[in-house]
Amino acid sequence: MAGYFGPILAGHNEAFQKTFDPQQIEILDTIARAIIHALKSGHKVLLCGNGGSGTDALHIAAEFVGRFEIERVSLPAIALTADTAAITAIGNDYGYDRVFERQVEGLGQKGDVLIALSTSGKSPNVLKAIAAAKQKGILTVGFTGRDGGAMAGEADHLFLVRSQKTTHIQEMHMIALHGICEVVEQILFG
Repeated sequence: MAGYFGPILAGHNEAFQKTFDPQQIEILDTIARAIIHALKSGHKVLLCGNGGSGTDALHIAAEFVGRFEIERVSLPAIALTADTAAITAIGNDYGYDRVFERQVEGLGQKGDVLIALSTSGKSPNVLKAIAAAKQKGILTVGFTGRDGGAMAGEADHLFLVRSQKTTHIQEMHMIALHGICEVVEQILFG
C-alpha cells in the first residue's frame, strides 16, 4: 500500500516547487495587500468558483467571517456559491453562465475584491463575474492553473499554478489562500 503514495506525494511536491517561485510569491503579497486595503477601507471580499473551487470559495469566506487562527472581529466576505436560491433562480432565468455575474452586480461595490477561482481559467460564469466586477471598479484576483486560460488576460492579479492536474491546482490554491488569510490576520490583528 505504501508504494502507491510515493509517486502521488512526489507529484504534489513537484506542483508546489513549480508554483511557489519568487514571482508567484510576490503576486500573493500584492493580493494580500489589496485585500488588507479593501478591508481597512470598509469593503469586502467576494469569492466564486465551480465544484471544488466553489467549495474553496466557501471555505475561505468562512475563514474571513469566522476566524483563521487569531481571535478577532469578523471580516466581510461572501462566497457567491453559498446562496442556493440565487444560483438556481439566476441559472433558471438568465442561464448558468450568469450566476456569479448577477450576484457581483447586486452585491459588489467599488473598492471590493473579487477572488475568482477556475482551475482551467475558462469557466464562463467565473469570467463573466470578473467582467462585471471590473465594470463596477472591483479589483479582480484570479486563481487558476494550466496556461491561465482566458482568465490570464482578464484578472487584475493572477495566481497561476504551474500544473495540468486539477487536484494539484486546487491544492496549491488552498495553500496560497490560507497563506493570504494568515497574512491578512497578522497585519490587521497580529
